[in-house]
Amino acid sequence: MTQEMQFKTIVAQYCKVTPEEMTNSMRFREDLGFSSLDFMSFLGELEDTFDLELEEEDVLKVLTVEEALELLERL
Repeated sequence: MTQEMQFKTIVAQYCKVTPEEMTNSMRFREDLGFSSLDFMSFLGELEDTFDLELEEEDVLKVLTVEEALELLERL
């Protein structure tokens, strides 16, 4: 499984969109329906799955699936 598909599979656990239906331009709150609690839980799961530590200042800039994927690639 690619990193992108693994990422989208995690995102899909928090919304009603399947990884296959998910586009990179989708916004977490507006398009995927994430609440603040969903997003925080999701970030914790990302850290555990990809063995990384996310910085709050970087995470606050992430609005779309594409931006989150780009952040993952940089870490």
